[in-house]
Amino acid sequence: MHALPADAPTKADSFHIVHVYPHDPRAFTEGFVYADGMLYESTGLKGHSTLRAIDPKTGAITRNLNIADTYFGEGITVWQNEVIQLTWQTQTGFVYDRSNFHLLRTFHYDGEGWGLTQDGTSLIRSDGSPTLRFFDPHTFRETRRLKVTENGVPVQNVNELEYIHGEIFANIWHSDRIIRISPQTGKVVGWLDLSMLLPPDQRTDPEAVLNGIAYDAKTNHLFLTGKLWPHIFEIELNAPRQKEK
Repeated sequence: MHALPADAPTKADSFHIVHVYPHDPRAFTEGFVYADGMLYESTGLKGHSTLRAIDPKTGAITRNLNIADTYFGEGITVWQNEVIQLTWQTQTGFVYDRSNFHLLRTFHYDGEGWGLTQDGTSLIRSDGSPTLRFFDPHTFRETRRLKVTENGVPVQNVNELEYIHGEIFANIWHSDRIIRISPQTGKVVGWLDLSMLLPPDQRTDPEAVLNGIAYDAKTNHLFLTGKLWPHIFEIELNAPRQKEK
């Protein structure tokens, strides 16, 4: 279990588990998103990277696209009728038709690709640093940057992202922690401790870490998983979330 930083907010947001579903334990999960009753997942590792559609109730893979061996799949998001996927170090992104995973176009960006989400106006990308980058979803040109800090300290290893209720939720790589970020200031305004989700004896690899946040707006529930995890956890937040003033 990853120790929480000494300067973290004193109390984590509370939640309860609604349901536990099966997940492919071979999936090196890098991106996770929910749309119209379906989970979409991007998996990594060169030679094993995929884009998948998953039935959230059964964990069954209903559509699978193998990515070329030169690429390491990373974060994804849904934009209208498209799925947008990053790659790690090849500075290349892919845009697919969501209904059939037909490749529509590619785009390029500077730096590494880690997590990806969207706020209805912009794409938001992480690269493992404290800096989030905002992009125009049509031109893929960078429009602004946001530095993530917690009590004034830059937050490293910001990974998989999800935009929820006007905040950016982010996994912290090699941590059982998800932080909530103000998109206006970059400040961490709350966090979740997910260390109880998957026991250590079920983590079969040092890289079997929490890394997947998908949000269902209709139920207000989150789907969470990790790299090489055998389960997907559906959770609901209990208490009102702390909002930045």
